[in-house]
Amino acid sequence: MPAVFVNCAAVIIGSMIGLFFARKITPSMTDGIQTAAGVITLVIGIQMALKYQNIVYLSLSLIIGGLLGSLLDIDGKILALGNALQRIFYRKSAAPSENTQSFAYAFLNASVLFCVGAMAIIGSFKAGIEHDYTIIFTKSILDGFMAVSFASVMGVGTAFSALAVFVYQGALTLLSVLLKPYVTEELINELTGLGGAMIIMIAINLLGLRKIKTANYLPALIIEILFVFAVPAVKSLFNF
Repeated sequence: MPAVFVNCAAVIIGSMIGLFFARKITPSMTDGIQTAAGVITLVIGIQMALKYQNIVYLSLSLIIGGLLGSLLDIDGKILALGNALQRIFYRKSAAPSENTQSFAYAFLNASVLFCVGAMAIIGSFKAGIEHDYTIIFTKSILDGFMAVSFASVMGVGTAFSALAVFVYQGALTLLSVLLKPYVTEELINELTGLGGAMIIMIAINLLGLRKIKTANYLPALIIEILFVFAVPAVKSLFNF
């Protein structure tokens, strides 16, 4: 667990630095930072997305997951969560506002960026089983720098993504011994590829190319896991 706390601290410190500099830069500089953050996020997303091994799994997971997410209105629920967090920590009105949406938008996108990917999964498992914190410490440095750019553009909601990092990586670390037999290289690659596709969506939002409700695609992660485990079992059962 120490590595998880370090990762959370890196996100919070990076966010605070980003918020500090955000007060001292002009709107034109903010636009430049947002473009740079968008390009960097796009590069990270592309690198991760190319880890996929089965394009059919990736395609169907995104389509089915996106449909389920839209039916469940996950994006809308994230906005409601943002509203609740603002009420708790800032004592602001419960009425939806642009600030509330910005808070939730930052919280959501930063959480996805920091939680999906091979480093979060493998790092948590190595920390929990081998007490090797190298990967998580390296991830913490990268997350900290990304938090600076995200917070300077999107605001304080970025810092609250440390909650998602704590819950997600903390759970993986604690459950690492039980989950290790099920975490194959194929599963990690497929989830990394899917996570990369979702990060590309974040980049598209940052670059202002289109407004994508990234949260609605979160069920795709579950669909991807089902494909990885179920399809080989079905093939084996019917001797395909």
